[in-house]
Amino acid sequence: MLGKTELLEAIAGKNRGLLASPGDRQMILASVAQLEDRNPTPRPVEATDKLNGNWRLLYTTSQGLLGIDQVPLLKLGQIYQYIQMETAKIYNLAEISGLPYLEGLVSVAANFQPLSERRVKVNFERSIIGLQRLLDYRTADEFIQQIASGDRLKAIDFSISDREQRGWLDITYLDDDLRIGRGNEGSVFVLTKVL
Repeated sequence: MLGKTELLEAIAGKNRGLLASPGDRQMILASVAQLEDRNPTPRPVEATDKLNGNWRLLYTTSQGLLGIDQVPLLKLGQIYQYIQMETAKIYNLAEISGLPYLEGLVSVAANFQPLSERRVKVNFERSIIGLQRLLDYRTADEFIQQIASGDRLKAIDFSISDREQRGWLDITYLDDDLRIGRGNEGSVFVLTKVL
């Protein structure tokens, strides 16, 4: 699909948005809008087979995520979002690097409720911040399974109350390996499925 190729070329080399200039951002958002107009999945919330699984972030306008890279001595690594449709759970995971042996992880677990054919309400439940070495971190999939089991981990691991963190997300484009979403704070997210 031509629009998809154009979007992927536009975000290539932009380090999830960290290296995007204002002009780059305008071009990328125009490409996103064009692709959203050609969404092959008109009812994405109902497309459980396509939504299920692990997704890696390619690009975002979220200052909450991109701001992690602004903390001295920290560098934002890969960011994943794991969706379990059967349990209505979402797990977000950001890898953090910086000082040797002090590589970290920031993770948030949430539940979701469909509000429409393309919008889900997200209620954040749990946050985990820790060092990869202490958590014996190997892969995003393995770590998500640890979190999903409900076990407490060797990390800062705490519950988030409903009133503290909630929002919604519109899934505006979905195919077999690409997903675009727009959040309640105006952020855009472009993700690719991890096979």
